[in-house]
Amino acid sequence: MSEDEPPQRQGYQRRAAGGCRLAPRLLAVACAFLAAHVPAGADVMHVDLRPFDAARHTVALPDGITLGYVQLGDPHGVPVVLIHGYTDSDLDWAPLVPYLSRNLRLVIVDLRGHGVSSKPECCYTRLDFAYDVKLLLDALGIDRADIVGHSLGSIVAQTFAEFWPRRTGRVVLISSTGGPPAGAPRKPQFDYAAAIRKLREPIDPDSAFMREWWTSPKPVDPQYLRRQRRNAAAIPLQVWLAVLEQGLVDSDLQRTLPRLRAPTLLIWGSADPIMEPAVRRTLRRALPHAKVVIFPGLGHNPFWEDPRACAAVLDDFLTPGAQVARYSASG
Repeated sequence: MSEDEPPQRQGYQRRAAGGCRLAPRLLAVACAFLAAHVPAGADVMHVDLRPFDAARHTVALPDGITLGYVQLGDPHGVPVVLIHGYTDSDLDWAPLVPYLSRNLRLVIVDLRGHGVSSKPECCYTRLDFAYDVKLLLDALGIDRADIVGHSLGSIVAQTFAEFWPRRTGRVVLISSTGGPPAGAPRKPQFDYAAAIRKLREPIDPDSAFMREWWTSPKPVDPQYLRRQRRNAAAIPLQVWLAVLEQGLVDSDLQRTLPRLRAPTLLIWGSADPIMEPAVRRTLRRALPHAKVVIFPGLGHNPFWEDPRACAAVLDDFLTPGAQVARYSASG
């Protein structure tokens, strides 16, 4: 099967854009979040982030970290933890959430160093991140959850599932990797690490680098991207560098991947400039039983570019055989 086969040929049917999935009912503000304006047939989704901001909370964890999080959806539903990527925040998931099943209990995390969470000088290994997630679930009284991660968050999700398998239901890894491909190293399309090491404070949210960092093959709401860039520019440069450097301390993902036994779904955009085909193969070979969906023409953030289609795939995987509750776009 080709790396770049469309999702229809990988066991999932992309759904028509006529159905809008919403995630209401945890706090009163959750309903307001679902009022995001999504015109039928529009190429760009416009999201009102103010209600999402109003639903944000923090919790002091026993390891000394204060973690930000948002809860949306059905408080009695299956818990699903959503973990964002490097230099993003809980808002990473804002374009996707309105389309997800209303039956899920979404726990949307700000990783340490990001968003409103603590930004210590140390420590930023994948196990540090994953342990924070475990402690957050303890604080919320959640014994077991499905774990969804994007980019850096996918490595955190993988690590959580490996070290706390009894706390893990299903796993979704979006724009992920199993580590560097074997053989001679190949220069990536976009050498983000080299560009980040050249940054200086104050970070300009509208610089050429920052615009490139959040570019996508398919248009994404520019106001949303502007907010993402501002939030990332507010992260201290020492944290940008600490996550980049300390995350390399345990970069041998292949060593622990055999411990990931949970049902797993892998999602990529075929035009991802960071997770190119050779990188994807390292994960597919390590997880031969995982389901795979590759969205043609989408980039590193496929659930920003086509949130409806990504939500349909996630719902099918996280709620197999269920009648997914949904709303019409006009409703």
